[in-house]
Amino acid sequence: MDFQHRAGGKTGSGGVASASESNRDRRERLRQLALETIDINKDPYFMKNHLGSYECKLCLTLHNNEGSYLAHTQGKKHQTNLARRAAKEAKEAPAQPAPEKVKVEVKKFVKIGRPGYKVTKQRDPESGQQSLLFQIDYPEIAEGIGPRHRFMSAYEQRIEPPDRRWQYLLLAAEPYETIAFKVPSREIDKAENRFWTHWNKETKQFFLQFHFKMEKAIPQSSGPAPPAGVKRPPPLMSGLGPRPPTEPMPPPPPGGMHIPPLPPGAPGGPQMPPQMPPQMPMPPMPMRPPPPEGLTIPNN
Repeated sequence: MDFQHRAGGKTGSGGVASASESNRDRRERLRQLALETIDINKDPYFMKNHLGSYECKLCLTLHNNEGSYLAHTQGKKHQTNLARRAAKEAKEAPAQPAPEKVKVEVKKFVKIGRPGYKVTKQRDPESGQQSLLFQIDYPEIAEGIGPRHRFMSAYEQRIEPPDRRWQYLLLAAEPYETIAFKVPSREIDKAENRFWTHWNKETKQFFLQFHFKMEKAIPQSSGPAPPAGVKRPPPLMSGLGPRPPTEPMPPPPPGGMHIPPLPPGAPGGPQMPPQMPPQMPMPPMPMRPPPPEGLTIPNN
């Protein structure tokens, strides 16, 4: 048989595949794809009968192996039955009302300005902790609303460039504007008697006080004890106690009086500053002899 001039054929290659061969090849590709993407054990319509063959409970078809069943699931018949079953179940299922969303009414107030305030700096005489006391006046606060407060990091606000050394204390109460105080970014002591708030409903004043935690002191380095008779210099840091009293210096002699010379060998005589030895004169520099006649020296 001559395959050289056959349509679609090439010399040295096989003949053109028939329709049955193309369908068989297509089903094999679909089966391989389904094996990679579909878990056959989780398919509700897959069933293995007592004869060892496989059935599709949706389409009522019989298959000899798993590959044939997987190729069937990718076919048009199986896909159409799946869509028909889904539409039937959606129609028969009772209509369930959608859950109602909880509506939160947003209270809208017309801002009337900033409240009056007073800030007091304090220090605990016992522990030495620094504290701040805030007194905010809300004479026209809305009914049923209490003042609120919170601390905000410098990286949350958008008014100033962020600075890690500072934090902000926010105070809010409707219909007043929210105000903020810029305080050092130190750790707050949240103990019961170190952080407290009070809202006076009669005078419409809000009080808030908090203490900063004490910073850890730098331990002093303990060096070896100085030998006997040697005085240790006073500490350079302030606040470590008063300096020991020193002996008073004798008053200077009155003007015009000369101090008599001390006898030779007496201790405590005036010491003269050391004198520098006389410097030797520098030797003269040798002179260059003049050039011979007829010779010129170029100027640099």
